[in-house]
Amino acid sequence: MPDFQAGARDNTVDHAADAPVAAYRASSLEDHQPSGMEPVLGGSLADKAVWVDEAVCIGCRYCAHVACNTFIIEPHLGRSRAIRQDGDSPELIQEAIETCPVDCIHWVAFDDLNGLRDQLDSQELFPLGVPSPARPRRILPRRHQV
Repeated sequence: MPDFQAGARDNTVDHAADAPVAAYRASSLEDHQPSGMEPVLGGSLADKAVWVDEAVCIGCRYCAHVACNTFIIEPHLGRSRAIRQDGDSPELIQEAIETCPVDCIHWVAFDDLNGLRDQLDSQELFPLGVPSPARPRRILPRRHQV
């Protein structure tokens, strides 16, 4: 066997032996690391996200019927929640916003989502249709003035 073929074969073996080690040394991450909150809608960046104020929502389900890939009715509380920002077209999401009778769905900046979620988590929400805890009663009953 010629010397150049033997050297080539040995060189290939060395590269194959170093391949697993090189794989662990090489970074698979690029300079830009995604945070999971990127506003990707249809492959392009968007500047707004849809947000449902669950404290105001009355559970009418209109939004979930109009834009069923974006909104879902949360089973425990019976209120609407945006589950996918790219589930439906922006026009269909806007139509769902316009059908809301209590105006609890809003376009917000993506950067505001974490703050809004924290604000909502700090509130105590009760399931719709279940009586809320007792409230203080009036001391004096209403009387009609004659």
